[in-house]
Amino acid sequence: MAQATVESKPNVTETPKARTPGGEFWKAALNSLSIPVLAIFTALVFSGLIIAFSDPDVLSLLPNFAAQPVQVLGAIWDSIWISYIALFQGAFGDPAAMVSGFQTWSSTGNAVPLLRALRDPAESLVSATPYIFTGLAVAVGFKGGLFNIGVEGQLYAGAILATLVGYTVTGMPWFIHLPLALAVGFIGGALWGAIPGYLKAARGVNEVINTIMLNYVIFRFADWVVGPNGPMNAGGGAPRSPGVLESAMLPQFLPDPVRLHWGFPLAIGAVFFVYWLLWKTTIGFEIRTVGASPTAAKYAGMGVGKIFVLTMALSGGLAGLGGANELLGLNHYFASAFSPGYGFDAIALALLGKSNPFGVLASALLFGALRNGATRMQSIAGVPVDIISVMQALIIAFIAAPEIVRWIYRLRVPAQKDREVFARGWGG
Repeated sequence: MAQATVESKPNVTETPKARTPGGEFWKAALNSLSIPVLAIFTALVFSGLIIAFSDPDVLSLLPNFAAQPVQVLGAIWDSIWISYIALFQGAFGDPAAMVSGFQTWSSTGNAVPLLRALRDPAESLVSATPYIFTGLAVAVGFKGGLFNIGVEGQLYAGAILATLVGYTVTGMPWFIHLPLALAVGFIGGALWGAIPGYLKAARGVNEVINTIMLNYVIFRFADWVVGPNGPMNAGGGAPRSPGVLESAMLPQFLPDPVRLHWGFPLAIGAVFFVYWLLWKTTIGFEIRTVGASPTAAKYAGMGVGKIFVLTMALSGGLAGLGGANELLGLNHYFASAFSPGYGFDAIALALLGKSNPFGVLASALLFGALRNGATRMQSIAGVPVDIISVMQALIIAFIAAPEIVRWIYRLRVPAQKDREVFARGWGG
């Protein structure tokens, strides 16, 4: 009987492919950035078409498209090109003017042309500063599972108290007066934010309703406090407070017309502080856990009610610090309509930044650049400032619906790793 022979195979041990953490990091970063970048680009394309087809010169040529298509397409391109050149120069400055200004300053000592050239990019940072504070405020609420729509009111609360300390407290050096005014602004916003947090914790009242109602309360209070018979009215018929003392002002980096002040690095510091607090501390872990699942946090022994109050107080404090920063660094007096809606725009910022402090920073810089560039685009190209609002809305819409972007550019859906699915939480 023949025996079956078994071939012996050499014992080859397959070495697993070495993982390269650096490569995986950059691949993940590229995947996470591709959708926002393409969303911004797509929003610019659609906004450009809106700009072109709202241009009277282009509209007058459209009936002749069949006879003169090249001329009509050229007019559309010129309309979009001129508008976007004005937008980007207004947002980031004119490089040629900067080089010329620097040469003039280095050769003659005259810094005025250089300061004028630096004004536009500096103004973009000035516009971004309150967005950073208010965006962080909304993001902190989102991480705690709370929808803080009262950031605008908390911004007002901080601004009112910071201004009050700024002009009533006298005889102090700047290194005491300025931090005191900023701290009081933070406390004012924190107290105004803690009210809906306490009602949520103690009575289960929805924070969305509470924060909306408290916005109206602080708006009407602001109208009264600087009104004709208000305690903070400066007199002279204008509904505004007296100016804050110089010892309470945030100093500027450069002379006028560059208005960039020390509030911007303060906002950058707030970004790193919020990141450290949320991801490197026990309190931050509890905030994120309560935001993910209050029931699980309760069974883990965490004080859910305490975290609700703490989260809303921290969120309101950041908003109040933003209001104090705006008054002490830019306006130097309080008026009832000093904010163009920073607190409401902050909701979109936090969503755009996925409630990550660094994502909020990037979103705030983008919105600040767009807001500042819109003024130049309107003056040079005659494009309405409202187009910028349309552009911002398109950016948010495309980022919120990444499948549309993937469909437009035929991108593959990335492989999904096993992830926890949380029942609660906002904004990523």
